[in-house]
Amino acid sequence: MLSFSWLALLLGYLSAVGPLATDMYLPGLPSIEASFGTVTGAGQITLAAWLAGLAVGQITQGTLSDRFGRRGPLMAGMVLYLLATIGCATANSMTGLALWRVVAAIGGSAGMVIPRAMVRDYATGNRAARMMSQQMLVMGVAPILAPALGGFLLTVTGWRGIFWFQAGFGLIGLGLILAYLPDSLAPEHRIRLDLAALITRYRSILVERSFQAHTLVAAAMATAVFAYLGGAPVIYIEMYGLTPVQTGMMFGINGASFILITQLNGLIVHRFGSLRLLQIGVFLFATMSFFVVLAAVTGFGGLVGIAIPITLMLSATGLIAPNTAVGALMRHAHQAGSASALLGTLQYGMGALGGTLVTLIADGTARPMALMVGIALVMALVGERLRPQRH
Repeated sequence: MLSFSWLALLLGYLSAVGPLATDMYLPGLPSIEASFGTVTGAGQITLAAWLAGLAVGQITQGTLSDRFGRRGPLMAGMVLYLLATIGCATANSMTGLALWRVVAAIGGSAGMVIPRAMVRDYATGNRAARMMSQQMLVMGVAPILAPALGGFLLTVTGWRGIFWFQAGFGLIGLGLILAYLPDSLAPEHRIRLDLAALITRYRSILVERSFQAHTLVAAAMATAVFAYLGGAPVIYIEMYGLTPVQTGMMFGINGASFILITQLNGLIVHRFGSLRLLQIGVFLFATMSFFVVLAAVTGFGGLVGIAIPITLMLSATGLIAPNTAVGALMRHAHQAGSASALLGTLQYGMGALGGTLVTLIADGTARPMALMVGIALVMALVGERLRPQRH
């Protein structure tokens, strides 16, 4: 049996599969379009296909894990992801690539949903927040660093090498499950549900106020992060003339700040409690989001004026991510898989929508990103206002 800390890191590695696969290949879209001889922008169909697969996958994986246990569905999902990603690497048309991306997303969504439910199986309260923080060490930084890593691999291996890397990442994850990960849901706690009962279960989760509030805050965080991912290349490269290497360094700084704060959360949560730390996180996130919007609209401070609040905004998500997950699942111990699936679908879906909109309305300025960050600011404040002030 792995130690508490190593188990959290393993779950974080498995959780990183989805975010990594979402953003890592984005720098290669122009090369993919050129390789298949399609028009500019045609590659966006593969992103839409991936997001559709995530929507289907996340909403089903939690229920499967409540019925069959955690380990089996997680292994099956990783195998499906691995095979489909190999299909992506060897695709010979844009349509084929898009279809393989749908399948890969359905499989990869197991790694996004089930590890979070396993944290709820193992721990509650502050202990769960500490475990979630350690999990975020690996998982949370993936969408921030993935574009930089994808850009590097693109120059070295071409776009197909990006998918071979992702397949290798999935293969390692499968090996780790086989070697080290026990099932956290005992057979006597597994639940068989028909469709009507399943709908009733999801409805009961959705109407629970604590789940609603924590999920809204988590969705706000995801919206801001994906808006940053969609808008940062324009800001750093087109507006302020940074090189790809310098842009990669900016992604690295922001990723490091996220890691630092998530680990700080894990160290101090036993002293201050996840409720208080989440309040602090939302306050910092809202404040820094406001300055991001201000700098984007006015241009005040140039690169430094917008880069610093972006870094601090992303740092604040290090307090939000683990504590919202704990808060959303804490009253659903008997249906943690289903609750985790809903949380992931709503959070990731909103974030992906924000990032996609930034790309679609891009005008060569920071304003599209600022629009989505502003929406995220309002969502976070509303969610915090609705959140029960005691667990």
